[in-house]
Amino acid sequence: MDRQELRKNAHDVDVTVWVGKSGIGAVTDELSDQLDDRELVKVKFHRAARGGTTVEELAEELADRVDATLIETRGNTAVYH
Repeated sequence: MDRQELRKNAHDVDVTVWVGKSGIGAVTDELSDQLDDRELVKVKFHRAARGGTTVEELAEELADRVDATLIETRGNTAVYH
């Protein structure tokens, strides 16, 4: 599946991982487990998680930590494959 198809399919995916004030370290295992079971996982970054960084920076760092592909970020939400 190409990136454009994955983005289209991500529209119907619900958020299943939330990143809060504990940061991305607290959700890496959960995201990794969900990616083993699903093709796409949607993650929401709460304001407390962002601190002085952007959602895009956090999303890229989380993708690197779990060895996933970041499909897109939109607002405070990121989609991983």
